[in-house]
Amino acid sequence: MVKRTVRDLPLQGKRVLLRADLNVPLRGGAVADDTRIRAALPNIRYLLGEGAAVVVCAHLGRPRGQVRDELRLAPVAARLSELLGLQVTVAEDSVGASVEKRVRQLRPGDLLLLENLRFHSEEEANAPDFARQLAAFADCFVNDAFGAAHRAHASTEGVARYLDSAAGLLMAEELERLGSVFSAAAGTRAALIGGAKISDKLTLLRRLIERVDILCIGGAMAHTFLLARGLTLGASLIESGLVGEARTVLEAAARRGCILELPVDGVIGQGPDLAPRARPLTFAEEEVGSGWQVLDIGPATVERFSEALRPADVIVWNGPLGLFEQPAFAGGTRALARVLAGLSATTVICGGETAQAVHEAGVAERIDHISTGGGAALELLEGRTLPGVAVLPDRVV
Repeated sequence: MVKRTVRDLPLQGKRVLLRADLNVPLRGGAVADDTRIRAALPNIRYLLGEGAAVVVCAHLGRPRGQVRDELRLAPVAARLSELLGLQVTVAEDSVGASVEKRVRQLRPGDLLLLENLRFHSEEEANAPDFARQLAAFADCFVNDAFGAAHRAHASTEGVARYLDSAAGLLMAEELERLGSVFSAAAGTRAALIGGAKISDKLTLLRRLIERVDILCIGGAMAHTFLLARGLTLGASLIESGLVGEARTVLEAAARRGCILELPVDGVIGQGPDLAPRARPLTFAEEEVGSGWQVLDIGPATVERFSEALRPADVIVWNGPLGLFEQPAFAGGTRALARVLAGLSATTVICGGETAQAVHEAGVAERIDHISTGGGAALELLEGRTLPGVAVLPDRVV
């Protein structure tokens, strides 16, 4: 079912509690990457333009119920002020009598940012009393924090039980893009999956086998699959206890007729901080020596993955294909980013590291959709129910 959106709510003269995803990296007391703040702007501008008073709530980092000055939202408010062209102030807390007083003083077109929700342990515990306190600030609730929609927290799931609620513009776009990406109407479907551990994405891989026609697996997680095929990879990161699970995925792909590609060569080094060997190693021709690690895919793998993905009508990519934060081992990830940007397929990027990779490769503007949700996007692709979405009412047609 299609969820009701903010466009379906009467907003003129209303106070709106807006859950936004403003969980951004900080450096030196300032916002280091404002991607998520920029993604929240269309919904905020829409609410203000419709004559609503907006109470924004968000979290930053993992303070685990403790007040931590380095995780206050002042830097976020400063950047939000610059982008909106209006002064955004932060309340002294996220609940309480003093905050309620400030909320009651808001007028249409005003905006107040509540302090970090996770300074209260009740937020992540989804405590009903905490949710009711948040709900008391507003006439209606809009959830635009897709990146937190897989969490059943007070500000994502609990508060929606006490207020007239709807999905925000970003939330609605994410649900539309990701919800239909693997539909039968999508045509030839492909996934490019990387990252460090197969254990983190085993459920996703099983689900993808059922839904895609082409699956390319890279990154350190591919090593466990290569071990299942009999290759030895020296000191490379391998989850040897999951070799059996890897074989099961390979067998399932073969039964369904899903094309599954693994790396055929790699860039090796004796440690992530050391220079790589002068030339890539081809797995079929030589073994990875003791003390050496595979830290990136090689050029032959880039070519093999590129050819496999070329027929696809839609491609979803999650996870880097090597230790891309080190320049010496970023080549494979950046090369595939450029390849995807040049294909005619609809391309969807999930995960913060993958989004960072396409930005660093200079091709972000040529990607069809870069999701703001890491865990939420993966869980949606796995077919799981997202608590922050399920609680929102369906649109009545």
